[in-house]
Amino acid sequence: MNNREILKLVAGFKRFRDKYYAGDEPLAQKLASGQSPSTLIIGCSDSRVDPALISSASPGELFIVRNVANLVPPHESSGTGRHGVSAAIEFAVVHLKVQNIVVLGHRQCGGIRALMSGQTRTKDSFIGAWMEIAAHARENVLAKHAHEDFESQCKHCELEGVKVSMENLKTFPFVKEAIETRELNILGIYFDLEQGALLEYEPKVDQFVEIKM
Repeated sequence: MNNREILKLVAGFKRFRDKYYAGDEPLAQKLASGQSPSTLIIGCSDSRVDPALISSASPGELFIVRNVANLVPPHESSGTGRHGVSAAIEFAVVHLKVQNIVVLGHRQCGGIRALMSGQTRTKDSFIGAWMEIAAHARENVLAKHAHEDFESQCKHCELEGVKVSMENLKTFPFVKEAIETRELNILGIYFDLEQGALLEYEPKVDQFVEIKM
């Protein structure tokens, strides 16, 4: 093994092992019997937006699903297609019984940028088909912010994309049941990586408001 980047990962694993597998009662020992995270985070695959890193979470605290543009598809029959995101949501809600679902959007999202620029319309593109989930977000932005520059439109669409995923979550019967029977929380959070700020969606005013630290 002589790849420098891989060697960095191995060195990182050593630090991880020293932190969590050392001492009288290491955390890893407790987690060996199972997991019980309280929060599911649906985040983007972007390398700059690791939910565990930006929340300083320890192993076992978060159940994380990551995909292009942190999207949740609407509920569909399990008999058609492949549903990796839907399966992960089902596992978290039905089996782990998480208390919260956080849709974590972010600034400079490549998937949203491709959607806004029309690059996702390429035939046979996996990204294109996936980003169709957020087509309504793009339509809303073009209707409300047609006069603004492209960067501003992308930011608006990143925010709208979070709202689309939040609404799509509610189309899953087991999510609706969990909301009604045990008060499952669905939150929309936006990480502005340019400013180092977190914003939360407030449904009552239909706006994202900065979370004050």
